[in-house]
Amino acid sequence: MRAPAVMGQTPDTPRKPRPLWRNRDYMLLWSGQAVSTIGSQASLIAFPFLVLALTGSPAQAGFMGALRAVPYLLFSLPAGALIDRWNRKLVMILCDAGRALALGSIPVALLFGPISLTQLYIVSAVEGTLFVFFNLAEVACLPRVVPKEQLPAATAQNAVTDGTSALIGPSLGGALFGLGQMLPFVADAVSYAGSVVSLLFIRTRFQGERPVGTRRPLRQEIWEGLVWLWRQPLIRFIALLTGANNLLTAGYVLIIILLAQRLHASDATIGLILGIGGVGAILGAAVASPIQRRFRFRTVIVSTQVVSAALWPLLIFAPNVWLLGAITATSWVTGPIYNTTQMSYRLALIPDALQGRVNSVFRLLAFGVQPLGLALTGVLLERIQVINTVLVLFVGFVLMALASIINPHVRAAQPLTAVQSSEIQAS
Repeated sequence: MRAPAVMGQTPDTPRKPRPLWRNRDYMLLWSGQAVSTIGSQASLIAFPFLVLALTGSPAQAGFMGALRAVPYLLFSLPAGALIDRWNRKLVMILCDAGRALALGSIPVALLFGPISLTQLYIVSAVEGTLFVFFNLAEVACLPRVVPKEQLPAATAQNAVTDGTSALIGPSLGGALFGLGQMLPFVADAVSYAGSVVSLLFIRTRFQGERPVGTRRPLRQEIWEGLVWLWRQPLIRFIALLTGANNLLTAGYVLIIILLAQRLHASDATIGLILGIGGVGAILGAAVASPIQRRFRFRTVIVSTQVVSAALWPLLIFAPNVWLLGAITATSWVTGPIYNTTQMSYRLALIPDALQGRVNSVFRLLAFGVQPLGLALTGVLLERIQVINTVLVLFVGFVLMALASIINPHVRAAQPLTAVQSSEIQAS
C-alpha cells in the first residue's frame, strides 16, 4: 500500500534529500574527521621538529616523513579488498583507536626521559599503515552516508575542511611544540579519540549486505577491482590523469621556495606565500560543488587542466613575492574543483561491494607516483635550475590539457544525476 502523497507532491515525485547540515550521521562523520585532521596536521609538523631536536639531521626527518607514505604503496591494494570484506565502521574505529594509542605513546615516553628514534619510526609506520585502512574505509562509506546527488557537496565540504586544517594545524603544531615537545602529540591523540567517539554515534551502516559463503582468495578480489577499473575507460583515464597531475606537482612547494629565494624572500615571507596558496585551496573547495552542479563533467575537467597549464609558466615571470603568492593561490583554486568533480563522479559509479577495491586501485595509480615526482623535481632543480624545471614541467601540463580535451570518454560523460552504479557492470 502506497503512502499518501503530501500536498503539492505526487506519489512518484522523488523526495528532496535533506541538507547536509541536517544529515546527523554525515555531520558526525565530518566533525570527527575535521578535529582529527587538524590534530594530524599538528603532529605532522611536530614529527620533523622532534627528530631534528633529537638528531640534528634533516635526512632523518625526511626518512621519517617518507616512512608514513610507504604503507600506502605496500598495503593499498590488499587494504581495498579487505575493506570490502570487513565491517567498515569497525575498521575506522579500530584504526583511530590504534592511532590514538600510537601517538599517545610519544608523550608517555617523553615524560620518562629521552625518546628513542626507533620508537618514532615505529609510531610513524603504524600511523601510516592505519591511515591506509581508515582512508579507504572512509571514502567507501561516504556514498552510504549521503545520497549520490549530494556527493559533490559532501566531497567539497571535506575539501574545505582539509584546506582549513592545512592552515590551522601546522601553526597549532608549531605553537604547541614551542610550549612543550609532547603537546602536539597529545593533541593528535585526543583528536583521534574524538573521531572514535563520533563514529560510535553514527547509525548508518557503512556497507550493504554481503553474500554469505562466497568469499574468494584475496588476490582474486584484488584482481576484480583492478579489472573493473580498467574496463571503465573514463575512470581509468581520470586515474591516469590524476596521477600525471600529482607527478608534475609533487615538488610544487620546493619550486615556490626556490623562486621566492630568487626574489630575496625571507623564510617567513615564503611561509606567507604558501599560506596565500592555502586560501586559494579553500576558495576552490567552497565553489567546487556549485561549479560541479552548473557545468558538465567534461567542462570542469578540461577547464581545470587548461587553467593549470596556463598559470604554470607565469610563476617564472612574477616580479615580486606578492604576485608569486597570487599566482600560487589561483593555481590552488583549481585542485579542489577538479578533485571534487572526479571523486564524486567515480563514487557514484562504483558499486558498493567494490568501493574499497576500486578506490584502492585508483588511489594507487593517482598518488603512488608522488615520491617519484618529488625525486624527479629535485633532480631537475639541481641539474637544470628552477626556471628550466618550470618550463620542462610546463610541457607535461600542456600534454595533460590536450589529453583531456581529445579524450572521447571525457567528452561523452553523462551528468552526475544520470549516473547509476547499477548500470555499469564488470563484464
